[in-house]
Amino acid sequence: MIAFATSAETNSTADQYQLNLRQGVTDISAEVYDLHMLMFGICVVIAVLVFGVMFYSMFFHRKSRGAKPAHFHESVKVEIAWTIIPFVILVVMAFPAAKTLIAMEDASAADVTVLVTGSQWKWHYKYMDDDVEFYSSLATQPEQISNRFAKGENYLLEVDRPLVIPTGKKVRFLVTSDDVIHSWWVPDFAVKKDANPGFINEAWANVNHAGIYRGQCAELCGKDHGFMPIVVIAKEPAEYQAWITAQQESQRKAKEEEQRLLALNMSMDELMATGEQVYMRTCAACHQPNGGGLPGVFPALAGSAMALNDIPAHIDIVINGKTGTAMQAFGKQLTMSEIAAVVTYERNAWGNNTGDMIQAKDINAVMTGQ
Repeated sequence: MIAFATSAETNSTADQYQLNLRQGVTDISAEVYDLHMLMFGICVVIAVLVFGVMFYSMFFHRKSRGAKPAHFHESVKVEIAWTIIPFVILVVMAFPAAKTLIAMEDASAADVTVLVTGSQWKWHYKYMDDDVEFYSSLATQPEQISNRFAKGENYLLEVDRPLVIPTGKKVRFLVTSDDVIHSWWVPDFAVKKDANPGFINEAWANVNHAGIYRGQCAELCGKDHGFMPIVVIAKEPAEYQAWITAQQESQRKAKEEEQRLLALNMSMDELMATGEQVYMRTCAACHQPNGGGLPGVFPALAGSAMALNDIPAHIDIVINGKTGTAMQAFGKQLTMSEIAAVVTYERNAWGNNTGDMIQAKDINAVMTGQ
């Protein structure tokens, strides 16, 4: 943990004064940096030569020194020179650039494959070779963002569950989206890949050093675009495998607990208390804490026909979302008991008072089609 903290602190401090492209922590990012410096050097040399000749001509061939302008219509030699020289320069630049670009697109023979799915406004990570998946959301409290509480150094770049990958292994990222276009961007990996709904893009990284690496969604994806950070922790292979084993065990126990809860009925007080917590965490940003929504953008839940009448439709939209709108599917994000609680809360809060109680077994029946 000390190494991780030191890495994060060093990167953050350097970023305050960094003007150049960062070198990163992968071989590809180092190649990109070297390529960038090569192109920059070529551009500097060209600029010095061109502006040097221009300023020399302006100074030594000015009218006050009695210079007489030459009169000519064309020069075949000059035209050939200014065609051939740029062509040669572009060829010199193209060879290393093509080599690096081809390497960046070669995601074959990966040791670990992670499916990265953008969703307004969080990331979902699924390890394709292991039974591990989870959502990663901004961990910063709204009160910190609004300056009511003190901010941390990386207050907009902290998540509740970071992506964990091994060092020294080729990690392939399959990048897609549940709703709108996002972009998964980690500068230290030289990875920036669009997440398009209905498509899967590939990227990869082989991280050389353990540490914490931060990024952001680099595509304007909606009102909370600025609150969709990425945090990746690179661990040594043995530590990574231990983490995977712990995650598998944790998710196995969570599934067992979920099955146990199917046989239980929560009281109205329990449903309302849990439902309020879930609503404030996942729904209030759009539908507002008072259930009033945002007119023309997000519908109100207080007094809505769905919350007052249609229980099956209410459960379905929470589980599966609504295509073409910002209403995302929560079937994979919340447990069945959490969905039951939040639906119950929405049907009884803000004066709705339907008296309806939804239990986890009701959600299970909808999800399994029983």
